[in-house]
Amino acid sequence: MATAAKVREYLAFWFQLGKPILLQGGRESILPSPVIEGGRYSAAFEDCWVRILSSESGDCYLQGTAQTVTELLSSKWEVYGCARCNMPVPMIDLGTQVNSCPCADLDNWPNLDLPSPRSPVNTDAQLQRIRDRLSITRQKLSSGDD
Repeated sequence: MATAAKVREYLAFWFQLGKPILLQGGRESILPSPVIEGGRYSAAFEDCWVRILSSESGDCYLQGTAQTVTELLSSKWEVYGCARCNMPVPMIDLGTQVNSCPCADLDNWPNLDLPSPRSPVNTDAQLQRIRDRLSITRQKLSSGDD
């Protein structure tokens, strides 16, 4: 089962490549920008996520796909990396799948010359982990352990 966090990440990655979410069965299109601000998802992305989950939005799906967000949040689906571009793509947990990755209609993807979409990074936590590793290394060196 794809967790809400995995579905959010899936949408965030594709939003960063310019893929909009279609609401109300395709009658409305939304592409939040920016997707990430600092170490978290942007307010625009969070507002979009709330709107996607609202029953008033009807069927919502990423452009170029057929699975609705409601379907992705069911036990039938999981989110894995695409074999072609390693971007998150929904797959049926059991059985066969007809649909392909949303990257199929992107002429310029995968493009290894561009930065890949990413999740927010908590820089304070990341810097703390680096500082801890350096501290442990320094302690080993000062105690003579190799």
